[in-house]
Amino acid sequence: MNDRHHLALEQIRITLGEVTLLELDAAVGPGEVLTVMGPSGSGKSTLLAFVAGFLAPAFQATGRIRLDGRDITRLPAERRGIGLLFQDPLLFPHLSVAGNLRFGMPRSTPDRSDRVEDALGEIGLAGFGDRDPATLSGGQQARVALMRLLLSAPCAVLLDEPFAKLDTHLRHEMRQLVFSRLHEAGLPSLLVTHDREDAEDAGGSLIQLSA
Repeated sequence: MNDRHHLALEQIRITLGEVTLLELDAAVGPGEVLTVMGPSGSGKSTLLAFVAGFLAPAFQATGRIRLDGRDITRLPAERRGIGLLFQDPLLFPHLSVAGNLRFGMPRSTPDRSDRVEDALGEIGLAGFGDRDPATLSGGQQARVALMRLLLSAPCAVLLDEPFAKLDTHLRHEMRQLVFSRLHEAGLPSLLVTHDREDAEDAGGSLIQLSA
């Protein structure tokens, strides 16, 4: 496990006009998941946008985001070293499954093709590299999206209700897969969700926002 990655959200305050949406001060250690729950409009997705680096101009945010001790608050999104997992897998339709996995990999990754094959085996999709993503089931697409994220070698991960569109059985299976892989990789993660079972399976700290 990589034990060096730490995410710190220091005195974060996000406002919309005169309205304060949320105030937050938290630290997330390697392999830990911090869950933020709250109803629509409570600022969950806005928090993720701020941490990721694409906060809409209508919002104002103060505070510091530190990743491995480095202040990334003002860095552009592509230089923050943060990976994202959304409700939709967002696989590239013009690329094969293997092409999707290769897309996020650092150019310096040795033996990229072998790494892709190994990665597919790790998520139970050995031999699926040449497949069109559209031919995969929802659960298979979610696994490919997770592995693409991990292969991109992020230093922290943001999870935007990634299980919301899966059926009940798949949701539990994907929670176990996602949280175990993030833990193994030593990645601090921030999860926003409406679902208390997500928070329970994540096993970390929980912050409840009000509307």
